[in-house]
Amino acid sequence: MAIGLDNHGFSDALVVLGAAGLVIPAFARFRISPVIGFILVGALVGPAGLGSLVPQAPWLYYLTISDPESIAPFAEFGIVLLLFSIGLELSFKRLWNLRRLVFGTGAAELLGSALLIGVALHWLGQSWGGSAGLGLALALSSTALVLPLVGTTSPVGRGAFAMLLFEDLALVPIIFALGAMAPTASAEGWAGIAGVALRGGLTVVAMYVGGRLVLPRLFAQAARTKSPELFLAASLLVVIIASVATTAAGLSPIVGALLAGLLIAETEYHTEVEVMTAPFKGLALGVFLITVGMSLDLSLILANWAALLAAVVGVVAVKAVVTYLLLRVAQARPGVAAETGLLMGSPSETTLIVLATAAQAQLIQASTANFWQTVTAIGLTITPLLAQLGSAVSRRLEGRAPVPDTIDHADGTRAVVFGFGRVGRLVADMLARHDQPYVAVEADIDAVAAARDAGYPIIFGDVSRTEMIERLDLSRARALILTMDEPVLTVRVARRVRAAFPDLPIIARARDTIHAAELYKAGVTDAVPETLESSLQLSEAVLVDLGVAMGPVIASIHDKRDELRQVIRREAMLGREPRIRRVRRKDEIEPAA
Repeated sequence: MAIGLDNHGFSDALVVLGAAGLVIPAFARFRISPVIGFILVGALVGPAGLGSLVPQAPWLYYLTISDPESIAPFAEFGIVLLLFSIGLELSFKRLWNLRRLVFGTGAAELLGSALLIGVALHWLGQSWGGSAGLGLALALSSTALVLPLVGTTSPVGRGAFAMLLFEDLALVPIIFALGAMAPTASAEGWAGIAGVALRGGLTVVAMYVGGRLVLPRLFAQAARTKSPELFLAASLLVVIIASVATTAAGLSPIVGALLAGLLIAETEYHTEVEVMTAPFKGLALGVFLITVGMSLDLSLILANWAALLAAVVGVVAVKAVVTYLLLRVAQARPGVAAETGLLMGSPSETTLIVLATAAQAQLIQASTANFWQTVTAIGLTITPLLAQLGSAVSRRLEGRAPVPDTIDHADGTRAVVFGFGRVGRLVADMLARHDQPYVAVEADIDAVAAARDAGYPIIFGDVSRTEMIERLDLSRARALILTMDEPVLTVRVARRVRAAFPDLPIIARARDTIHAAELYKAGVTDAVPETLESSLQLSEAVLVDLGVAMGPVIASIHDKRDELRQVIRREAMLGREPRIRRVRRKDEIEPAA
């Protein structure tokens, strides 16, 4: 059956894909977050924008979203894929290390913000039930917008992720609690919350055990077929099953998506899964942002601008102050605490869900819910601006000069060093000794500040973010040196850079021979396994100290190095010898007479 031009899905898909094709490159050119672009497109093509003119100009039908509800499932799927991709970048060990931030600072931030907002609204005339519902709704912050802005590895990203994770875990209990507070609710409502907690805990444990047993075998079979389509289907199947399982247990589907990502991150297929699902995540997230924009009614905003402005400023101020104080108690730096507080200040996409629940439970009136939905949409729109403001406040509090996010090639080409730990600093020292210009990029602002004080040319940047690599402008770099002590990130960055710059020499620090082989597959020019060389040198020192003659020791070391070189060559399917040798001075090889 042919699809007519008046088909709703056809028209809406045209608008969404057209927006993605225009907004992302246009806003990237001016270095503005595409988040704002998608939201503005949503406001423009939504029912309160050009959509209201369709009766007068029917041709606008093909440039507007005729049925906002029809694209809502795709927006929800975008959030699910976002949490899945975040899980791919984490590990259970790292999540365990964040437990105090998640259940300590995260819980205090949500409850503290909800309490202050709720008390303020009760003082303005809301009932206690309505104040509780509005306080809990507005205390939530946007996972979908905050984490793409700061990632999960920077100091700001770690704190924000911990608090957002607790909010995601608390979402369903909040909804149950509001239902239990409804005037028509029975006493069984609170028992339902306990039941959800029990079912959710059992489901998470079952998914963890089952995932560790099933996922490696599932992806191994998909990989053997060498079919990208089957690999993608398996990835999406895992995400959907995990989300359905946690939803059936009474938890949020995004909890299941995060757990699925964590489980796959423990396998050797996580990088391929991330690459496969990235386009779907970005497009679906754009759809979500368009739905946010469609909820903006410009005429309503203009008619109530003073009240809306006061509400937005009040919510952001309360949440920013609470977050700042809690992070300071947790011994975060003032700049990090302030930047995280402002970033977490705006409401969340899940705020809309909680507001609808509160209205359905008759805790608030429909007009009140509509007002705060508009406040939420405005808050989501200004989140990128709050991120920029937070960065500026952080620099002012810590006395730092603005840190550029691009490499200045005005004085000629240079090498670029990703990572500035002990290895990166040593590489930089050797480059400087031989008068080779370079610039370093580091995600730890403390390391950046210390290096700048010591006179090193360094900029702040999180290279785990694709946007950051694009901004660095590596087209004129002489070479890229990857020194990060994160094997997964190193492979991911190498693959991205090689795809964008086929002729750029890439030299990478490898953890061992297996990691070196992965890096060669990702496209690096040379991979240097640190454990290999240190182990060989240690073995040499031990044998010499035990009295073994230097000649046989050196010969055996060379043989072992050549053996490991062949392992790397075979695993990486290289057509040349990998460079893993260590140059020795002649007087070390031949003992003096």
